[in-house]
Amino acid sequence: MSSLLSFIQPLAREAGALLMSHFGKVEYTYKGDVDLVTVADKQAEALIVERIKKQFPDHGIMGEEGARANAGSEYVWYIDPLDGTTNFAHGYPVFCVSIGLEHKGKRVAGAIYDPTRDELFSAEAGHGAELDGKRIHVSKTDNLGEALVATGFPTKKRHKNPNIHFYHHITMRTHGIRRGGSAALDLAYVACGRYDAYWEFILNPWDTAAGVLLVEEAGGKVTGVYNTPFEIVSREVVATNGVLHPGLTKELQNVFENKSIDDLPDLRAVAFKESH
Repeated sequence: MSSLLSFIQPLAREAGALLMSHFGKVEYTYKGDVDLVTVADKQAEALIVERIKKQFPDHGIMGEEGARANAGSEYVWYIDPLDGTTNFAHGYPVFCVSIGLEHKGKRVAGAIYDPTRDELFSAEAGHGAELDGKRIHVSKTDNLGEALVATGFPTKKRHKNPNIHFYHHITMRTHGIRRGGSAALDLAYVACGRYDAYWEFILNPWDTAAGVLLVEEAGGKVTGVYNTPFEIVSREVVATNGVLHPGLTKELQNVFENKSIDDLPDLRAVAFKESH
């Protein structure tokens, strides 16, 4: 294990333990319309930032809850102390800690920790990806119709997000779609083969920094919708096992171009037919 991962892994676990100490007894406020911020979010971010500043005082930091330090540094940490805040606030056990590190714009190390399942995903550039110390790989599914795919929706301004159209289109062409509510975990699940692919729009760097590295180091592919290279500032992500990438991106592009979008069935007609 490198010195980076030997620092990141226990830090992710420590932050996860802090989250679990609050789970089930949440206090929260609102930022925006329905964007929850819990006490646990803020305490976990403060803990992570304190540890990074002590170990790497010259490194830059960007945290979801507002932490900013050393802008312009060659090294930048992207921290999501609680990805899946709405799940956490409602007592739904799907959330994680995500910590990613970049050097000169290149993803170099990261970890995603799911404290409810005690699962630690980690990766370092050029050294593969692991789940609890065991090497992981993306799936081998080569048919989009047999693929289990994930996506997500924003917690606010969902009426302005077009993803429901993509959901409708892709669900008809895959084995199914899951919406777990944590972008970081969705990426981790692509990396370990639980999902075959994942896409989402309107994301932030702390959502993706660790997860994208996991997918790439596990043998997968990550781009924008039009196969543009993924950058840390990218707001959209398409992550697959690589084999499915051309097919999924093509279907997503079809929606953008208003091609092959099926009409929704008439629920009344279907219900009447099945009742007779």
